[in-house]
Amino acid sequence: MNDSPPPPPVDPEKVARQRYFAIGLFRLSGAFIVMFGFLAIMQRFSWVQGGKAKAFGTIMVLTGLFQFVVVPRLLLALFRKRPPQ
Repeated sequence: MNDSPPPPPVDPEKVARQRYFAIGLFRLSGAFIVMFGFLAIMQRFSWVQGGKAKAFGTIMVLTGLFQFVVVPRLLLALFRKRPPQ
């Protein structure tokens, strides 16, 4: 039948540290995306200029803000629903 060994016990403190790190990483990457978007809006890249730079930069800024503000809250809600087992 099923002869696999039981899973090792989960350390709740270790899981909490990993979750905190993941949320921080999402926030940091969102901040970098926002900065990248502002640089594109200021037309600091030679590969995108003019109106396309402003549209691209705006999309990047909005995406970065979403990742900085909304995604960590979604992760927190997910983590509250599923505590470490």
